[in-house]
Amino acid sequence: MKRILLVLLVVLLSLGSLLIAVEINTFNKEHYLENYKSHNQVAITGKSLDELMEITDDLLIYLKGKAGDEILEANFNRREVLHMRDVQVLFKIGYILKYMSIILSIAIIVYFIKKREIVILGKYIYRGLFFNWIILALLGLLIYSDFNKYFTYFHYIFFTNDLWLLNPATDLLIQMLPEEFFSSMATSIGVSFFIIVAIIQGIGYVLVRKGRGKGEKDLKLFKKIE
Repeated sequence: MKRILLVLLVVLLSLGSLLIAVEINTFNKEHYLENYKSHNQVAITGKSLDELMEITDDLLIYLKGKAGDEILEANFNRREVLHMRDVQVLFKIGYILKYMSIILSIAIIVYFIKKREIVILGKYIYRGLFFNWIILALLGLLIYSDFNKYFTYFHYIFFTNDLWLLNPATDLLIQMLPEEFFSSMATSIGVSFFIIVAIIQGIGYVLVRKGRGKGEKDLKLFKKIE
């Protein structure tokens, strides 16, 4: 039972870290501003930089669930609005999973601290999260080799329709946020995820040292726990 809880903790910490990284970067307006400047979105969209940032504000408010479709209808066509509605649903699910991951992680950590089993808790946090580095490296290689291919797979997995297939000649959404934007966003999310995981692993290492200082039994990571 304890080992199941520890493995679950590793999964929850990984999922929570990823969702936090996605949220941090999605709502970082500097990322959008840099994209509009570096990819000449002013000329492509026919909108001024100020107008693009105002539209971006509306998009981010929408993704936070603080406004309905009407906030988008002034700038986007029906197909774009319907696609953003799907994206908003994904973000709502992400918010729920993030808070569930945080709450359950805290509950499990408190449980092991109260049981005075800090060493094994720290070991699972510290060593268990290393698998994220492997996954991150593999995803990085795949994205670097052919971002468009795997970004398309992403849409097939998370969307049940083809509303995400927009026309760059007529649709403002894809004009504002081309493939290059999402490629750089994916990189930023990966870096943020790595940093968050590394910080949590650091906390796990501290817990191991603290537990050993109290004379707790030093258990191997995947040894059966009674």
